[in-house]
Amino acid sequence: MSNPADVFEPVALRLAPPLDPGFQPASLVNRAFRADARATGAAVPVRFALEQADGSVFQHATVIYPDSHPRAAANTRHVERLVKFFLWSRGGYRVLVDGPASLVDHLEWHFASTATGHFDARLMGEQVYERPFVVVAAKELPPERSVTQPLGRHLEGCRIGFDLGGSDRKVAAVVDGQVVFSEETVWDPYPQTDPQFHFDGIMDSLRQAAAHLPRVDAIGGSAAGVYVNNQVKVASLFRGVPAPLFQSRVKGMFGEIQRAWKGVPLEVVNDGEVTALAGAMALRRNSVLGIALGTSQAAGYVNAEGNITTWLNELAFTPVDYRREAPRDEWSGDIGCGVQYFSQQAVGRLLAPAGITVSEGLPLPEKLKVVQKLMADGDARARRIYETVGIYLGYSVAHYAEFYDLRNVLVLGRVTSGPGGEIILAWARAVLRVEFPELAEQVDFHTPSEQEKRHGQAIAAASLPRLRPANQ
Repeated sequence: MSNPADVFEPVALRLAPPLDPGFQPASLVNRAFRADARATGAAVPVRFALEQADGSVFQHATVIYPDSHPRAAANTRHVERLVKFFLWSRGGYRVLVDGPASLVDHLEWHFASTATGHFDARLMGEQVYERPFVVVAAKELPPERSVTQPLGRHLEGCRIGFDLGGSDRKVAAVVDGQVVFSEETVWDPYPQTDPQFHFDGIMDSLRQAAAHLPRVDAIGGSAAGVYVNNQVKVASLFRGVPAPLFQSRVKGMFGEIQRAWKGVPLEVVNDGEVTALAGAMALRRNSVLGIALGTSQAAGYVNAEGNITTWLNELAFTPVDYRREAPRDEWSGDIGCGVQYFSQQAVGRLLAPAGITVSEGLPLPEKLKVVQKLMADGDARARRIYETVGIYLGYSVAHYAEFYDLRNVLVLGRVTSGPGGEIILAWARAVLRVEFPELAEQVDFHTPSEQEKRHGQAIAAASLPRLRPANQ
């Protein structure tokens, strides 16, 4: 933030997180901001749109204070946080803004000159869409347009599905929709500088599954990041790889893997999309937002027609906490983003407030195991961690509902394993009942079985590719 005047007025929570009472949820702060701006009788409308390389366009609107208002300094922060959310939930390289010239100027400055804004602009422009990232003033916004496509649900034949996470990689062998083998292997991809480490690890998992199949007809995979036509655009798994090696080896790695498997149909998509697909398949419902609480936060969305869109759904980068002292994401450098609230990082962050002491160098997956063991033993300190995450989730789902047509929210991932997962869902539901009763009537929370939580994404990933006619 540029100065103390641009902070938001604090809001009171009816259900405060027991281990994080300073939490300022975006859902409540935005609601209060807009209500106060409208109460002036001179609220200024602001619209903005994001444009993608394929011509998809997404719009959003809000209101801000008139320039003469004492709280007008918060206008830029309000709009920047919304644009940030829209960028990472939808994606785009061109931001068109219908609003005051000073607001457009500030957004241009933010994305060009601040560390967090430049991170967003560089990843969206250079890496995802491979075009210059720009902010443009526009009195007329292009109409909304979105490309959708069916996703997966192909289970015939002998298939391999894999899911690449930050602490483990999972794989499943599937024959005509029946799982005949599933396994997970611990790995540590983030600090690895040699892409061969990642290639060898993925190939090892595929060989494990192939050993349980008479043949391999297709391979489907999910991984954190942005993938377009099986090319790696942005992926935290490979963030330790130097840029030249990323371009020369990582970007086309899945094409290399496909060639190693004699060109069988292969599809790789964002792990959040497979989370949503797994939910839609299991629930036999659509309008599903899947949220996986693992090493990071993964998310995906299946629309009312049962299709995915060109949306990125990278909710790990989206702001959900608007306080000035919110925890900072180690990769983007921004504060209050989902990764610090819905992942193993969140559990690690809440250990000290809960009064739980562990070895300083203990890896996050091991810290989570400590909390899960304490929870299984009925420890009240562990329970408060899950209650806190559940309250985070309830307020954040209300924020997500501003940008998604939500009917079903599927919550899974390693953080939700064991009895703590039910506590998370119970408190998320409680927040909606107390703060957002209209959403409580509309949105159903779901969680898969323990087996589906741990391996559901790899199984759903196996259904991604269509078989070639010769294989059918």
